[in-house]
Amino acid sequence: MMMSRPENIAKKSDDNRQTLQGSPPDVPKLMPGGNYIKIGRDSAKSTYLLFAPSAEEVGVLAKYLSIFQNHGVNLLHIESRPSTKMPDLYEFMVECAPTGNIGDAIQDIKNSSQYLQIISRDYKDNEDTVPWFPRRIRDLDRFANQILSYGAELDADHPGFTDPVYRERRKYFADIAYHYKHGQKLPHVDYTQEEIDTWGKVYRQLIALYPKYACKEHNHVFPLLQENCGYREDNIPQLEDVSNFLKDCTGFTLRPVAGLLSSRDFLAGLAFRVFHSTQYIRHPSKPYYTPEPDVCHELLGHAPLFADPAFAQFSQEIGLASLGAPDEYIEKLATCFWFTVEFGLCREKDGLKAYGAGLLSSFGELRHALSDKPEYRAFEPPKTAVQKYPITEYQPVYYVAESFEDAKERMIKYALTIPKSFGVRYNAYTQSIEVLDSKPQIERLVSTIGSEMTILINSLKKL
Repeated sequence: MMMSRPENIAKKSDDNRQTLQGSPPDVPKLMPGGNYIKIGRDSAKSTYLLFAPSAEEVGVLAKYLSIFQNHGVNLLHIESRPSTKMPDLYEFMVECAPTGNIGDAIQDIKNSSQYLQIISRDYKDNEDTVPWFPRRIRDLDRFANQILSYGAELDADHPGFTDPVYRERRKYFADIAYHYKHGQKLPHVDYTQEEIDTWGKVYRQLIALYPKYACKEHNHVFPLLQENCGYREDNIPQLEDVSNFLKDCTGFTLRPVAGLLSSRDFLAGLAFRVFHSTQYIRHPSKPYYTPEPDVCHELLGHAPLFADPAFAQFSQEIGLASLGAPDEYIEKLATCFWFTVEFGLCREKDGLKAYGAGLLSSFGELRHALSDKPEYRAFEPPKTAVQKYPITEYQPVYYVAESFEDAKERMIKYALTIPKSFGVRYNAYTQSIEVLDSKPQIERLVSTIGSEMTILINSLKKL
């Protein structure tokens, strides 16, 4: 899926930009936020309540259900589990439909509970609520199809708009992504010869530039993708093969998407080390241009770097910072995503190199970014987050990271400035997000970290 990703966003016709007076052709405007990000309010209106009864008692669930019934609130989902805040209690998580008098129901529950947390897409309606975000990796299914535009929908100026065969093919790709659920095998696609030919043209152009322009991490991983995932000019790799490879390297996985996601939803996927990816390919009439992210952008630009541990951690930090963040910070984080994961440059011993997918999948902008034309600035999230940028021409400004580790540390510090009443931590064992907002949680986490530190110290002594 996508945010409003940059990649080809201004994939400014990579036909070496051989247009009148060297100016880029008109291309459809995408919204700010990086290739996969499209700014917009989320469409889901459910409200989630997380609360704990004051004490265990027979029929306590029926007591709370009667509150919802009395106020005409329909429940879409309900579950119980041990409390993460108070080990001696258990808690309920309920999903409420936008019906009845939910405000009064919440007040009644609050008056009879040990604690209550409100998680809602319409969080601005109540200052006590927190923007909804997924807690478990399977929760990604809840918003995967709340797309802002379906992949089969093409603008009138899209190269494939008047091509019924291409439009039908795009619908096919959108449909298989739409029906995908977490845990299923990723959809296998039998690409047509025409699609493979288009991929081959892009592939040949880019691999000739990677040794000179791409960062060392990309150049280190790319041969492994060729060996293990079928990266060839006469073959479009399958998402399943690439996803399995990335999972073995860093725990990152790919997930097919049917259209544009909101910035908040797309970034939330990164918190779980999940990248929402398209599978369709650009129209054959313009092999070096695409108005939205396609499989060339995903697999040539993004996938290689997700196999690098430091880059994977940096990408996840952006996702974690977005969980529960106010709207204005979502836009800032999306802008940071744009200038790093999409259009980032990094410093190496022999000069600047590209690591952003929008550069590594666009041979025209890749050469532009490392020419004497653009301006370079150091990556500083507070400043980068508010930088304006064009979306129909090559970037005039690029941000340079000293290293992925340095960028990660800067992003972690920036995340601390986002106004939230809790912290979050990704638990890789359960593939879930732990919300840290109580003393018992912190104490257990400190104990766990202490045990891990003992193991590391003992291992260091043995060396």
